[in-house]
Amino acid sequence: MRLSRRWRELSLRARLLSLIVVLFAAGLLLTNEAVVAALRPPLVGRVDAQLRPIAATLSRLDPAAIEQFQRSADPPAQSLAQAPVALDLISQVWLVQLSADGEVVRTLRAGQEQGRTPDLPTLDTAAITRRAGEAFGLRAEDGTGWRAIAVSGPDRGGWVVAASLDEVETTVDRVRVTGLAIGAGVLALLALLAVIAVRAGLRPLRRIEETAAAIAGGDLTRRIPIDAGPRTEIGRLGEGLNGMLERIETAVAAQAASEARMRRFVADASHELRTPLAGIKGFAELHRLGRDTAAAPGPAATGTGPGGPAAGGPGGLDPTDLAMVRIEREATRLSHLVDDLLLLARLDSADPAAEPADLGLRPAPMDLRALAADALADLRALAPDRPAEITGPGGGPIAPAPAVGDEVRLRQVVSNLLGNAVAHTPAGTGVRIGVGTVDGRAVLEVADHGPGVPAELRDRVFERFYRADSSRTRDAGGGAGLGLAIAQSVALAHGGRVTLAPTPGGGATFRLELPSE
Repeated sequence: MRLSRRWRELSLRARLLSLIVVLFAAGLLLTNEAVVAALRPPLVGRVDAQLRPIAATLSRLDPAAIEQFQRSADPPAQSLAQAPVALDLISQVWLVQLSADGEVVRTLRAGQEQGRTPDLPTLDTAAITRRAGEAFGLRAEDGTGWRAIAVSGPDRGGWVVAASLDEVETTVDRVRVTGLAIGAGVLALLALLAVIAVRAGLRPLRRIEETAAAIAGGDLTRRIPIDAGPRTEIGRLGEGLNGMLERIETAVAAQAASEARMRRFVADASHELRTPLAGIKGFAELHRLGRDTAAAPGPAATGTGPGGPAAGGPGGLDPTDLAMVRIEREATRLSHLVDDLLLLARLDSADPAAEPADLGLRPAPMDLRALAADALADLRALAPDRPAEITGPGGGPIAPAPAVGDEVRLRQVVSNLLGNAVAHTPAGTGVRIGVGTVDGRAVLEVADHGPGVPAELRDRVFERFYRADSSRTRDAGGGAGLGLAIAQSVALAHGGRVTLAPTPGGGATFRLELPSE
């Protein structure tokens, strides 16, 4: 458990390098052992090849000669060693004479070299007969290895031709040690290459870590540099993270902009609501003061003072009635402002994919030409000094503009567009109402030839409470800055939009676009 915890606490680089080194070491060790295992059989086979000619020579001797050879006190063993088949011996060869019961009678050395006398285990006659002419391995009493071939002799005895495997084991051990030394060097070189490869392979992850730290510090503009191809794991990871960072930055920017708009909205709404409320409060106080004055005795009560019945407001109203009229007017303005805010809130809270009927609208087939004609009549009544006309979009011929929408709300949109044109252009400025179909969409536009809207402000004119005049001292008759915002929201609720473009020759053109019926 402790080892597992320590392993998990290691860095990815350390774990990768550890695994790579262990795998390399295991591979080199197995390779070395495989080489040693493959080398030993040929060496043992070469020893067997040395023993077989001697055993064959013994087996071809005349039995009488063998019997005399066995009885001789000093047998000429050198004659066997000097046979042509034994000239290239590389191992010390011994001849072991066995009695009928398997006891060692004598041991003879073939060759002049000194060597270890074999202390071979007992072999009975049956074993000699069974293994006659076959090379086999023996383990001496001292644990050394030998190769031997048994040859049957007279009187149920026999001979064993044996050779030590010391040279074979020495060669094998030398090869094993050499392989381990070379493997250690190769392992060190492979480990160094592994360090370089892992460091290069983890470099993109290190850049991702640095980028994440920078983003955590507040720099949302940082992106992960992608050097790998899109088909690699690092490349796909980098692209996925960069896409996520793009969305995060966009979401954070949108949230910041939304918070800024909300703060501006709250400030403007507070001001717009405070203005009529202050008027209502002031006129209510005026009414109270007038009532208190009327209840007190004095010149005003006798009708001879300046505050008597002879005095009055416009239209013959006394100050109290005039205060009530103004209270009613401010309350009406406040009610309209609240209605507009509620409409915007309802449209904002709706699902963007909702149908117009789900937004409290009553859509029905209609033609925008009817709205254009009524708007022209209202404009001539509101500002008779302004030249006004109805044309097609862009000044062309009038064309049908069928659409499906809530007529009441769309009239409000057209009224807001006309009111905006009248409010922001000098008296006598001409206004053109264009109606028709453009690119399969019903269009109604209001174009004026006033000062127009500066390019840097065109994206803000549809914001709530936004007006070019941001002063807090606007008069009570001014708009609240919600007209274009309401027009855009209603158009979006119908699946359309309101756009702003400069009028050729100067001015501004607001265009309402709706899906055609």
